[in-house]
Amino acid sequence: MLDVVIDQRRHRVGRLEVGRLLPLTPTRAIGPFVFFDHLGPITFQRGLPRDVDARPHPHIGLSALTYLFAGQIVHRDSVGSQQTIQPGEVNWLTAGKGVTHSERFEKARAEGGPLHGFHSWVALPNEQEEIEPSFAHFGRHELAEHEYGGWWNRLLAGEAFGVKGHPEIHSPLFLAHWALTAGTSAQLPANYPERAAYIVSGVVEAGGRRFSSGQMLVFKPRTPAVITASTLATIIIFGGEPVGPRFVDWNFVSSSRARIEQAKADWRAGRMRLPDFDNEDPLALPLELRSAASRALP
Repeated sequence: MLDVVIDQRRHRVGRLEVGRLLPLTPTRAIGPFVFFDHLGPITFQRGLPRDVDARPHPHIGLSALTYLFAGQIVHRDSVGSQQTIQPGEVNWLTAGKGVTHSERFEKARAEGGPLHGFHSWVALPNEQEEIEPSFAHFGRHELAEHEYGGWWNRLLAGEAFGVKGHPEIHSPLFLAHWALTAGTSAQLPANYPERAAYIVSGVVEAGGRRFSSGQMLVFKPRTPAVITASTLATIIIFGGEPVGPRFVDWNFVSSSRARIEQAKADWRAGRMRLPDFDNEDPLALPLELRSAASRALP
């Protein structure tokens, strides 16, 4: 049974326009997921300016996941990682007590080409908010897949449908990529209190209503969550157990407002180490956030 439907809002991240779904105003999380951006689909022209990239920037208190349907991104971070992410692969960056990273569109800059994917943040539980930062990458062959009739599923993180994913998670959650053929029905995992489905492309039915690309369906706890594809559809499903109230300010997530303010001060003062292979021209803390109170997520 549906609880709420969230429509994608166009949002600018630097010079790149994305479709933002979370956080919503009034702000809310879905399980531990506190942020969700749909990247593209867009086709870049050769010679793309470098200021379209995600220049070096900081995080605390979260794990950031990037997944691509098309295109290529080069990730670099302050724990020494340098990794190109390709379609069907997962980058999983755990910020913990603090990390910085950049994401560059280097192939598109040299050759032109597409970008299509999503980027999400998972809030860490209270007792693990200050763990050491880490990075993991998982290729397509490392991600569990299965197909039944017109339903294809690739598990990107967490546990669902009797399968446990590879990335080390810190609280109960699931995240998966679905492809449904027209007329196919599938049900989200029933053992998580908070669940949602984002329609990347196509048209689907749920709760007796029709929905299309750019919409996120949030289901009521402990109720059936069934989706039927009216056309060929690509869907991202996710959810899990809530981790408790969180403050969100710029790229920082924490259970403590004071910790957010400390992170802002550390970034302004240059006390956070920059990525080893990309340590020039970091993003500045936006002026409007330098003294603004952090937003609280329930």
